[in-house]
Amino acid sequence: MPLALLALAIGAFGIGTTEFVIMGLLPQVANDFGVTIPTAGLLVTGYALGVVFGAPLMTALGTKVSRKRMLMLLMGLFIAGNLLSALAPAFSVMLIGRVVASLAHGAFFGIGSVVAADLVAPDKKAGAIAMMFTGLTVANVVGVPLGTLLGQSAGWRVTFTVVAALGVVGLAGIARLVPEIPRPEGVHLRHELAAFKNAQVLLAMAMTVLGFGGVFAAITYIAPMMTRVGGFAEGSVTWLLVLFGLGMVAGNLVGGRFADRALMPMLYVSLGALAVVLALFTITAHNKIAAAVTIALIGALGFATVPPLQKRVLDQAHGAPTLASAVNIGAFNLGNALSAWLGGLVIAAGFGYTAPNWVGAVLAAGALVLAVVSSALERRDTAPGSVVAGAPAAEQRTVVHR
Repeated sequence: MPLALLALAIGAFGIGTTEFVIMGLLPQVANDFGVTIPTAGLLVTGYALGVVFGAPLMTALGTKVSRKRMLMLLMGLFIAGNLLSALAPAFSVMLIGRVVASLAHGAFFGIGSVVAADLVAPDKKAGAIAMMFTGLTVANVVGVPLGTLLGQSAGWRVTFTVVAALGVVGLAGIARLVPEIPRPEGVHLRHELAAFKNAQVLLAMAMTVLGFGGVFAAITYIAPMMTRVGGFAEGSVTWLLVLFGLGMVAGNLVGGRFADRALMPMLYVSLGALAVVLALFTITAHNKIAAAVTIALIGALGFATVPPLQKRVLDQAHGAPTLASAVNIGAFNLGNALSAWLGGLVIAAGFGYTAPNWVGAVLAAGALVLAVVSSALERRDTAPGSVVAGAPAAEQRTVVHR
């Protein structure tokens, strides 16, 4: 694997840390600014919405810039957003800083996925994408716990200053190690937008929303579930999240390796197993050891879907994959927001703190159904005698197996 992937992974580590570390620092931030915890929670919501809307916006703005330069500009935006958060004199300013930082998130992973795939041989593309996303998964094991401890001991502003410094390291690494990869000739914004006419691209994004949404339906409410149902002390939640992060690291690497060999079978197995494990979590949540194992499995199975889904989008949006890749990152965050909302609804309806696990299981099962449908449509379109969809009549050709 090229060293350039290390630079991308460092940038991903910083982004992953800033996205999730705020969850452990909300009480300190709320106290400093004199706002309620629900109001401070807007720092999480604002970031997620910034990713959803920023991914296509920043990618579209960067269509005339080389991918390396755009990655550097995005890291600059990330640094500025985190510095603004660290120095914010008022809550509203910190919220702006969070949104500014979030604008870099989707486009960085979207463009970074394309660059990572271009750096390696065709049979290693998913593995290269997984290597970049390793930075995001490791952030949940190392960056978030350390950032939380640092913020609790030295102040949350120090945490965001350190995260900004990580961005500087990532920027320097990209500038030094990532090569200038020429953009494909004749690819403009309208070509990037045309990828969304492809049903397979839309199906892959829908799988992303539902599949990873299933994970966050459970993990969003992991603290009250484990303390009030599982019997864990509040201080144990951090280590349970570390287990979740370790599972993410393992699942990401396994997903990347096997997606290069058999992408759709990898999705079938990971999504099917994820649905089953989430359903079982309603039972295992009552036992400490079983709950800990289940949390690690949810992280592993959930992130095992990330490299194959990202590669699926790149494959189906061939020729103009950058915008589709970035929007798919936004789809992950859309799934997170949707599932957290649904999980909150079932708890508020009185179904208990384990009820979000059923929501997650249904979402993951829905993603599996979409994967089966996507594969069936692909077999139909490539069957002998089929006609290429979307081609003008004069250019239509018959697909023949060799």
